[in-house]
Amino acid sequence: MTLDTLAFSGGFQEPVFQAQAVFRTLMDCMARPGTIGAIAATVTPPKPLTPAAGAIALTLCDHDTTVWLTPALAASALPGWLAFNAGAVLADERQNARFAFIEKGAMLPNFCLFAQGTQEYPDLSTTLVVEIEAFEGGRPLVLKGPGIRTQEEIAPVGLPDMFPQFWAENRQKFPRGVDLILVAGDKIICLPRTTVISVKEA
Repeated sequence: MTLDTLAFSGGFQEPVFQAQAVFRTLMDCMARPGTIGAIAATVTPPKPLTPAAGAIALTLCDHDTTVWLTPALAASALPGWLAFNAGAVLADERQNARFAFIEKGAMLPNFCLFAQGTQEYPDLSTTLVVEIEAFEGGRPLVLKGPGIRTQEEIAPVGLPDMFPQFWAENRQKFPRGVDLILVAGDKIICLPRTTVISVKEA
């Protein structure tokens, strides 16, 4: 199929019900950082974006949201797919985006490059949807903070070595800062800016 053809196919079959299901999963995971949720809705976004990330995009993005894409995603049929299925438009700069999508294997930009919100309106920040390899098998990270009873542990594969430092800098700006949605296959973990992340000591 051509890029134009790809832009008109692969959306939600039942947009209202499927988007509601994805949204509930996102909210549950955002309220309980470190908890793994499953994205059941099936969509077929243009590659290299994966189906789960595509379902998140169609759930969160609309004509009132601006989206930043990595160079690889921007060069694919994804901009047209998002425009047709969600009405979303691309942001000209990272700091103007409400949502950012980063495919598996792409470099994770420093969080300070994205919208941080303001003291009065901290929600005017960017939420990053970051695809990684897996949630097990990587460097163990300890999560603490609101929504976590004592602590949670994750071992993501595919985040850069600098991730804990990026996150510590992000936390210092609270209540400003970005939120993260990690995607591995059809599973997600949400990391709101309230979460404290540290490397597990051996």
